[in-house]
Amino acid sequence: MLAKLFAKLKLIWRVVNRPSVHYSLGFLTLGGFVAGVIFWGGFNTVLEATNQEQFCIGCHEMENNVYQELQSTIHFTNRSGVRATCPDCHVPHNWTDKIARKMQASKEVWGKVFGTINTREKFEAKRRELAEHEWDRLKANDSLECRNCHNFDYMDFTRQSQRAAQMHSTSLASGEKTCIDCHKGIAHQLPDMAGVEGF
Repeated sequence: MLAKLFAKLKLIWRVVNRPSVHYSLGFLTLGGFVAGVIFWGGFNTVLEATNQEQFCIGCHEMENNVYQELQSTIHFTNRSGVRATCPDCHVPHNWTDKIARKMQASKEVWGKVFGTINTREKFEAKRRELAEHEWDRLKANDSLECRNCHNFDYMDFTRQSQRAAQMHSTSLASGEKTCIDCHKGIAHQLPDMAGVEGF
């Protein structure tokens, strides 16, 4: 049994090691190109399928907790009819950052598989930790996902409240702060913020 397996592996190695003996270079090049297109198409299709709101709320942990909270905010229903979905705020739009974020999200899949937040009580117990991870990520990328829709250069300060206009024209313009510094809890309920400065 082991000898047969070894013989098959040896044959495969010989074919891979010297493919031009069996196939022409043109055939191999064309075959490699077609295989690459199929792989890339499949990879990109899966990537985009996992970047949809329906995928995000496919597990009850998200649908019954944070998605319910989102529905009562201005990011879900507003006078302009523009609605932010989960990936709009939690997944960067440019490709390399999107791939990095998807790799980070594998940790969230781990939490789903092992049930670390599968009940409301478990979710609430981890809410602050989860929120702080997201706030740290947004702070590190200068609230990139916020800025995909809320472009600072196009803000009309005259249509904002006096306090908002002052904050946007000073702190944000100087680069000292980013959106998430002031807008925690804008789309989801805040966790228990006891002991946090400013709350």
